[in-house]
Amino acid sequence: MNTRDKIKVAMLATLLGMALPLTGLADKKDAIRQAGKAAEVFKEIMGVPDNSVPLSVLDKAVCVAVFPDVLKGGLIVGGRKGRGVASCRTATGWSAPAFFDLAGGSIGLQIGAQATDLVLLFVSPDGMKSLLKSKFEMGGDASVAAGPVGRTVGAGTDLRLDAQILSYSRSKGVFAGLELKGTVIKQDVDDNQAVYGDGIRAEEILKGTKEPQADVLIFPNTLARYSRKKK
Repeated sequence: MNTRDKIKVAMLATLLGMALPLTGLADKKDAIRQAGKAAEVFKEIMGVPDNSVPLSVLDKAVCVAVFPDVLKGGLIVGGRKGRGVASCRTATGWSAPAFFDLAGGSIGLQIGAQATDLVLLFVSPDGMKSLLKSKFEMGGDASVAAGPVGRTVGAGTDLRLDAQILSYSRSKGVFAGLELKGTVIKQDVDDNQAVYGDGIRAEEILKGTKEPQADVLIFPNTLARYSRKKK
């Protein structure tokens, strides 16, 4: 390798070295925004008690995940795509939030797109185990059912709580239980590492073994406003 080539290689290495920290900073800022959006969505939903997640049901949740602005729809092939955060109960309260991606598809004539907020309650230890995987499918790896809504919980609630996950959606101001099957959730490795450091896994974050980061605590703090029960 001649001198000119060595200089080119050195310059490229320097540029790459500069780009990596900038990428990590962008991911961290993005993660902070996601935590804030998820917290705001949950606060708005719980701010209407007659049309929200019943507190008695929320208290049964071992983990809560919120995916703001999930895009559903398309041309001919419909699908869902979104990003969100999740926290789980620990011995000291809600864990620091971990970051996740959501995707799922369906075939059919669907023209246009619609943004929907999704809320998932993991109401059993097995449901939590699914969340701790690198990737899982709702309705496949974990059973899912539409969650009950409002102050009064009907007689069917016990049956619904046999499911590992209760799912909800909010679209155009309407909040309701949602039959959400075939949707795949996987860990957002980039955002998790940007906030907590290289090699960090969602399992470590959600089990409370990772020191919380103040910048993203808005999400678990919001959950604690409505349910302070500890593990």
